[in-house]
Amino acid sequence: MMSAPAAAFADLPGAVMDDSGLQHVGNPLVEQRALAAGEAIAPLGDRAVLAVPGEDRLSWLDSLTSQALAGLAPGVSTELLVLDPQGHVEHAASVLDDGETTWLIVDRPDAEALLTWLRRMRFRLRVDPRDASDELRVIGGTAAALGKVHAAAPAGVALVWTDPWPDVSPGGHAYAAVDPHPGVQRDWAEALVTPDEERRLSAAAAAGELSLAGLVAADALRVAAWRPRWSADVDERALPHELDWLRTAVHLSKGCYRGQETVAKVHNLGHPPRRLVALQLDGSASVLPAPGAAVRVGEDVVGAVTSTALHFEDGPIALAVLRRSAPVDATLLVDTEDGPITAAQEVIVPPDAGATANVPRLTRLSRRASAK
Repeated sequence: MMSAPAAAFADLPGAVMDDSGLQHVGNPLVEQRALAAGEAIAPLGDRAVLAVPGEDRLSWLDSLTSQALAGLAPGVSTELLVLDPQGHVEHAASVLDDGETTWLIVDRPDAEALLTWLRRMRFRLRVDPRDASDELRVIGGTAAALGKVHAAAPAGVALVWTDPWPDVSPGGHAYAAVDPHPGVQRDWAEALVTPDEERRLSAAAAAGELSLAGLVAADALRVAAWRPRWSADVDERALPHELDWLRTAVHLSKGCYRGQETVAKVHNLGHPPRRLVALQLDGSASVLPAPGAAVRVGEDVVGAVTSTALHFEDGPIALAVLRRSAPVDATLLVDTEDGPITAAQEVIVPPDAGATANVPRLTRLSRRASAK
């Protein structure tokens, strides 16, 4: 049976846990600042690890997913999407190969379904996917912070996945027209560690030798970087274009895979029907909307919130997916339990996103300026 997420940290002073892991250790805003500065690490109990050993692993994953993986070198970080025949996102994974095994870091609620699908697609190929979540745990932080962590290296390559976001990966395409992209400020990596190492980190934290941050802090930094995530921003209709995920998770000129026709058609001939936006929320009432909360222009519902966070510099922020036709200059209303709050939108995916669209680069507004 899979171990409880980040259970090794449950008894630390101030630890607040739930079914997904360590939420915080007393002050999420302070933890955010420390995490961003490389002064803390975050146990990521909401992630699971899948292992794909076997001689055919990379060419097999290449044939099934959106990413070009056949020539992936050991230690190089990337990510993949599994799409349905209509191009909708079904699964997502961070990818790292060590020369013998391909390691997939996935959102825990997606792990079982993705593993079941992978095992069903093996046919006679030399691959043997398995759940490795009891073998390896996930610790996040800046590259420098993870220097204090002893990453597993079963084949001699340290298993540290470095987030490629927001750089445009080979074969990718960026839709966000803002320069600089807010994601360039986020230094993020994830180390795979053994349970013994996880316990060592817990003991170091208990002794005051190591600072920890929780999932709340880690996710706030993600939201501020406009970084999409399967467990938060994907629904049954999501296309990678809508979330600017062509940037890092899709290779537009690789060979055939399920959903490729839709990816190419939307990118080359049309526009994604919905678009991701960043929201600066009215912070006067200190209310965060729930994921799924309606976003309106007047009385017209134009979309829904996908992720929310209270950021240590930006204040209350969110990501939302809106109809393509929603006006880019409209002041939005977001429904909450205490009534609607106003939100200023910052365009991530423009309405005319597509390879043939001449989308100018826009200087990014200063922090909170768009809400004034």
